[in-house]
Amino acid sequence: MAVLGLILAGGQGRRMDGADKALLRLGSDCLLTHVAARLGPQVAGLALSANGDPSRFAGFGLPVLADPLRGGLGPLAGILAGLDWAAEKGAGRLVTVAVDTPFVPRGLVARLSRPDVSLTLAQSAGRVHPTAGLWSVELRAPLRAALAGGTRRVMEFAQAQGAVQVAFGGEGNPFLNINTPDDLAAAEALLCRG
Repeated sequence: MAVLGLILAGGQGRRMDGADKALLRLGSDCLLTHVAARLGPQVAGLALSANGDPSRFAGFGLPVLADPLRGGLGPLAGILAGLDWAAEKGAGRLVTVAVDTPFVPRGLVARLSRPDVSLTLAQSAGRVHPTAGLWSVELRAPLRAALAGGTRRVMEFAQAQGAVQVAFGGEGNPFLNINTPDDLAAAEALLCRG
């Protein structure tokens, strides 16, 4: 079955003075462009999870999925929107990544794929990256129930579903997360080094 991709861009950028992280510049492109360029070739289709005015992303050619539930429920609500979208498109799985991880591995989907496992999460340098995962669309109902029951943390839901962690090694941190201006400067330096 096909795998679709979802870029999670619903954060409020509090540590970046409220900036829309998807549109932050890194080198000659914005973060969204970097992530889409790495994830797009790995999937049969790509969408963006973001709230607010979707017209700000009109130039990217991606469907913009708003959270299906109101109340700022965090990335789990965005993942649920993505799973609903993937199911509507007839896909069996959805890979998710955060928009502020511009160096996400080009082989992410292949590495996370495990037969008969409904959820796999990336792990590197001893740390789990809960927004970098491969989700079965069959998780829609339990995720909707978990959100209704008050679950807000991706790891809490993932552990309850018996998520399998997949280690990524190599040089550097392929899941470098840009949360602050210093993180952006570090990513810029990495980009310049090639």
